[in-house]
Amino acid sequence: MKKTTINEARRCPECGKAENQVNAGKNRSGTQRCFCNDCKKYYTLDPKTHEIPKETKKQAVKMYLTGVSARKVGKILGFSKANVLNWIKKNDENP
Repeated sequence: MKKTTINEARRCPECGKAENQVNAGKNRSGTQRCFCNDCKKYYTLDPKTHEIPKETKKQAVKMYLTGVSARKVGKILGFSKANVLNWIKKNDENP
């Protein structure tokens, strides 16, 4: 049986209670998952964001527009060609 402890940092986002919160393993990125015994919801403590900075996207579009292929831009910046092409497509839609 899992041990339940009261930790103020661990508060359920659904019901807001700090009691009856237990560890429920880790997610794919390695952050701690928790389970609320009151409302039966799983949640992640301090989830990581995977957002790419706008400056990197602008740099990729600029490189592509100067004549570098999308594949090469992806290799230089460490992203896939599909990501680069999606950024270029979105840039064309929003001038």
